[in-house]
Amino acid sequence: MYHSMKTLLQRVSSATVSVNGQIVGSIHKGLLVFFCAVKGDGEQDLDYTVKKISQMRIFEDEQGKMNRSITDVAGEVLVVSQFTLAASTRKGNRPSFEEAEAPDQAKAIYEDAVRRLRERGIPVQTGVFAAMMEVALVNDGPVTIWIDSRQ
Repeated sequence: MYHSMKTLLQRVSSATVSVNGQIVGSIHKGLLVFFCAVKGDGEQDLDYTVKKISQMRIFEDEQGKMNRSITDVAGEVLVVSQFTLAASTRKGNRPSFEEAEAPDQAKAIYEDAVRRLRERGIPVQTGVFAAMMEVALVNDGPVTIWIDSRQ
């Protein structure tokens, strides 16, 4: 079976993530990134994904065209771990999550992605890995982009 790191980007005017009623991450204009490591992900997948998040031109320029990246607009990123992006719905009606990376390894990959985004000068907020989180957002556009590291 074909595996790949999966991320879902949403261009937002604002977004917050809360755990137990407390806001743990909050951004204004930028990207809400739902992040999922799957079994078999490696250095190439992480490099590709971080590059795409930081360079994807989905913010508007003066002509209203999507021509600017998160760094071009000095935006912020909120990264939320979401293993459910690895769901397989091929059989039956209950999704299977067997493609999701093991929690310890997934956490290390998630933390590495966050570190690499920060190293690119992008202000990054996060959720709490493996916690039950509530995410609130104002999707700007709406613009939602799917990134698959091996697509």
